Amino acid sequence: MADGERSWYLCKLLRFFYSLFFPGLIVCGTLCVCLVIVLWGIRLLLQRKKKLVSTSKNGKNQMVIAFFHPYCNAGGGGERVLWCALRALQKKYPEAVYVVYTGDVNVSGQQILEGAFRRFNIRLIHPVQFVFLRKRYLVEDSLYPHFTLLGQSLGSIFLGWEALMQCVPDVYIDSMGYAFTLPLFKYIGGCQVGSYVHYPTISTDMLSVVKNQNIGFNNAAFITRNPFLSKVKLIYYYLFAFIYGLVGSCSDVVMVNSSWTLNHILSLWKVGNCTNIVYPPCDVQTFLDIPLHEKKMTPGHLLVSVGQFRPEKNHPLQIRAFAKLLNKKMVESSPSLKLVLIGGCRNKDDELRVNQLRRLSEDLGVQEYVEFKINIPFDELKNYLSEATIGLHTMWNEHFGIGVVECMAAGTIILAHNSGGPKLDIVVPHEGDITGFLAESEEDYAETIAHILSMSAEKRLQIRKSARASVSRFSDQEFEVTFLSSVEKLFK
Repeated sequence: MADGERSWYLCKLLRFFYSLFFPGLIVCGTLCVCLVIVLWGIRLLLQRKKKLVSTSKNGKNQMVIAFFHPYCNAGGGGERVLWCALRALQKKYPEAVYVVYTGDVNVSGQQILEGAFRRFNIRLIHPVQFVFLRKRYLVEDSLYPHFTLLGQSLGSIFLGWEALMQCVPDVYIDSMGYAFTLPLFKYIGGCQVGSYVHYPTISTDMLSVVKNQNIGFNNAAFITRNPFLSKVKLIYYYLFAFIYGLVGSCSDVVMVNSSWTLNHILSLWKVGNCTNIVYPPCDVQTFLDIPLHEKKMTPGHLLVSVGQFRPEKNHPLQIRAFAKLLNKKMVESSPSLKLVLIGGCRNKDDELRVNQLRRLSEDLGVQEYVEFKINIPFDELKNYLSEATIGLHTMWNEHFGIGVVECMAAGTIILAHNSGGPKLDIVVPHEGDITGFLAESEEDYAETIAHILSMSAEKRLQIRKSARASVSRFSDQEFEVTFLSSVEKLFK
């Protein structure tokens, strides 16, 4: 009897849900149609606004080309790509209006341009309009202690909306990796959209780190110790990777900075027909006047590291390897060694990281041999590279490594991480000769540094010559040619 009653109630419940199915379908369909109508109306309004803005004083329509780069004043390799891309486009399309969306509200546009010249020796040939965004905090990782990738990506949509409401361009190029803004500008703004990908927001390597329960800067120890949390995070990563692939595929033109990035973007975005490798511009020519022979103005050897103070750059590995080198006295014949960490600080989080690195140097007892140079002018950077014997790089799966190329062009012997762009594209043999060295662990780095310093000056000179000859393919001139060729589709 009880079983019969349960069956009767179950049938009644199923009938009730079935009765709601078609009304629910109609409501959902109506809401979707209303949403489409609203978005289409917004698109028409934006198109009208675009026509008003793009009309010049002489009555002719001017093309508006915009770059989305919220941290354009940061002074890193990504910013060098931005300024070189702008300079290349201004040479080819001098009549266009150029816009940069930036969140650097604490400086003026003129100060940003002066900073670009001071740090990169780049001066634009035509004016640039800066659209200052007030909601950049929405893409700060500190705002999202958990589900950081999703939080920053959703935040970028709101930041992109703010940008779109202030200026509607004809051509939109995301030069910082905010792929979730692409469908916004393409379907709501009616723009031709392109993207320059320095580093995929998520990669198959990140998935493997979580899957194998390995500890990393983006995979906390408490998650790796818990199988359930690891599975939940893996599901979250797979779902995010799927959505990331959808928004990325909206791009009309995709440019990637290395073979490593290309492999991941092809896997995730699946847009091989419009994807090209465009190596980032490195100011190779500026470093060619540095003599290759070793300077002996001061005794000992100088080790330099060039890169922004971000967590993924793994500066602690450099300091620990350097401390291990000194503690084991692997280079007893050298009178003295000094490590100089050169980089840019974007915000208070980066400044906090520098303070933590200083404390690490003190804890390891090497603070007297470690210096930090933050946001220094280009001439000072060049001077340090001219005096250095070894250039250090420690980021796992670095997308490219402009700092690595600059070190090689300047004549320092590079010791880079055995992964990513340095391994696949940069520190590779040139005409059969080695151009640098690769390492992974603290022990590897310490031993390889000792090995380099134990070489004869003649052997080091031979490596310097090969390295310098190999980096011509990363020059500003090569970048301009490949960049303009890749984005040509956006202007047809």
